[in-house]
Amino acid sequence: LVLVAGATGGVGQIVTAKLLELSYPPCILFRPLTRPDVHLSLAAFPHRRAQVFPADLRDRSTMVGLTQGVAAVCCCTGTTAFPSSRWEGENGPRNTDWVATRNLIDSTPSSVKRFVLVTSVGVERFKELPFSILNLFGVLKYKRDSELHLLSSGLPYTVIRPGRLTDGPYTSFDLNTLLQATAGSRQDVQLSPRDDQRGEASRIAVAEAVVQSLLLPATVNRFYSICSTEGEGPGKDTPKWELLFSACHQAGTSLLA
Repeated sequence: LVLVAGATGGVGQIVTAKLLELSYPPCILFRPLTRPDVHLSLAAFPHRRAQVFPADLRDRSTMVGLTQGVAAVCCCTGTTAFPSSRWEGENGPRNTDWVATRNLIDSTPSSVKRFVLVTSVGVERFKELPFSILNLFGVLKYKRDSELHLLSSGLPYTVIRPGRLTDGPYTSFDLNTLLQATAGSRQDVQLSPRDDQRGEASRIAVAEAVVQSLLLPATVNRFYSICSTEGEGPGKDTPKWELLFSACHQAGTSLLA
């Protein structure tokens, strides 16, 4: 079982779809809201192959037993950097990117094989331009706090730091649409072990990086910044992703697929 937190979001939906494609039964975790797009998103996943759990990660009382028995956790939660309708109900950066993520980390048993956390480029540069503007309401700082909390937890982790997300988000698409979505000609990926990238990252590539990292032991306890660039890219080819992930840290420099 793989627990996907934020499964109704753009990256989370695609991660869930890819897990189903690989026959990994996901546990879909979502915040119980009345928004119709959330229910449409959940309808995209056949319940016979996925378990759906409403929970509020900001409230640990709603999470009792939630992570027991799962082999891995993929945390794809997030909110907007600046005030928007998504902040309604106290869903701003602090509660979403720090409180909720911290609670999920603290609730995950040490037996888990991997905790994959999606954050952002700029988390170590939030005091520098242009990231200081993006961090006006603390979104990058809180994401970095969550990274550090994951490191101190002792859980085996992989941190994926995407650039500005493109493609989607998808809110009411079926599985075939999610899996066949493309990023145009920018399907190659650029990886770096450091927070030194700028640019855009396709949600499709980010979701693929999340899933592939679960399959590859070389990605444990590693950080990867990821951006999209022109080219064919590794697609769903696990050996290509293995080479990319491994070479990224061996070289200590940015690599192109």
